[in-house]
Amino acid sequence: MAKAKSVFFCTNCGNETPKWMGRCPSCGAYNTMEEHIEKPAAPGRAKPAPVGVSRVALRLRDVTGDSEIRFSTGMGELDRVLGGGAVAGSLVLVGGAPGIGKSTLLLQICNRLCAERRVLYISGEESERQLKLRAERLGVAPEELFILSETRLSDVVETVEETKPDILIVDSIQTLYNENNESSPGSISQVKDCTMTLMQISKSQGITVFVVGHINKDGNIAGPKVLEHMVDCVLYFEGDPNTSYRLLRAAKNRFGSTNEIGVFEML
Repeated sequence: MAKAKSVFFCTNCGNETPKWMGRCPSCGAYNTMEEHIEKPAAPGRAKPAPVGVSRVALRLRDVTGDSEIRFSTGMGELDRVLGGGAVAGSLVLVGGAPGIGKSTLLLQICNRLCAERRVLYISGEESERQLKLRAERLGVAPEELFILSETRLSDVVETVEETKPDILIVDSIQTLYNENNESSPGSISQVKDCTMTLMQISKSQGITVFVVGHINKDGNIAGPKVLEHMVDCVLYFEGDPNTSYRLLRAAKNRFGSTNEIGVFEML
């Protein structure tokens, strides 16, 4: 029987080392190495479902189509922060404190996008009934919105293949888990595995994916720093929960500027 493997991750940059170090050899930060126990997969476990199809390398000159295909989310403030609209096949991470309104913002996005696109909303924190109640409170009831309460990665992949959405929303990445990885949901290895699969779905099928991420007490998105490196955009939804106004800003944007700010009022 294979033994559990102990590795250390830098919470600042995501660098992995086999032993603890006082200073990260990659980014130079002190006291940021945290131990993580990687348990071996149980024998006989089913392999993860394949994502997408096999690809072949192309000459740069043979690549056709626009360099980026943008579309409006129906929310001007969000479009501006994204750099002029969402990009098809992009992976967007939306971070914010619990209760700040991330899920509400994404449901409002669903309401606008479903006029022209099919949207699949995966929630690991609410049941389908709870999602419907919240949607009714917000006046969100589009025909092309599909919802699923699920945390198992393989079931999410299967649902994506069956539903064939244009937009996929995952709320949240900390609740999703790969059953072939025995680490607990939200652990460093689980977050990396699940984000990698979502990235493959996004790039291979041209699906725009919005992923919710909670932030820790330091104001950073919980989980390994490598999570922010893997996605195309990192958005922070911020504000005082005692007031109705929220700010949306981009900490990273491969397709636009990070100098724009969106202002929202929670009603």
